[in-house]
Amino acid sequence: MESVKNKKINLPNNFIMKLIKTAYTFYFKYIKYHKYEFGKDFYAGLNVRLWAKTTMKFGNSVYIGRNSLIQTNCIVGDFVLFGERVAIIGRHDHDFLQVGVPISIANKIRDIDSPLSSSITYIGNDVWLGFGVIVLGGVNIADGCIIAAGSIVTKDLEPYSIYAGAPAKKIKKRFNSERLELLHRSNVKDMLH
Repeated sequence: MESVKNKKINLPNNFIMKLIKTAYTFYFKYIKYHKYEFGKDFYAGLNVRLWAKTTMKFGNSVYIGRNSLIQTNCIVGDFVLFGERVAIIGRHDHDFLQVGVPISIANKIRDIDSPLSSSITYIGNDVWLGFGVIVLGGVNIADGCIIAAGSIVTKDLEPYSIYAGAPAKKIKKRFNSERLELLHRSNVKDMLH
């Protein structure tokens, strides 16, 4: 009879990966970033970093790709996809107008008593931010937007539109007919409730 010591336990690779992802997500949501709000089916890839002075909320079914950074107050809707290396950064993180004080030691938004404030960045439902997108703090990315890889978002974006470039400019509507857009909106709305 074969000894228990030499017996191998064969677990399927997908079971092991699912277990690792579950443990990582638990650590991410409930230990490392416990002061922020996360919806159901939230996932963050490796090396995702978060910081907000006051507000950070994520809706349901949000996926944040590896090496992404959110470093400003932010509210993210449902069904949002961040590619890898996406950055949402503050617009006024350093007080460069402080006379007689070098920027590197001037008031910073992270300082407890800082007079600097950070407006909230809003990312709507059903949004996809491609690889390497940079979003400046305080903008509103409306529902249904797609932002091409490498784009820099500096102002509010219209719903159900595709943007690209630095700064990001509207390329076209996401759907080629109003009927398709309304059908899509209706289906997504049903999924939100």
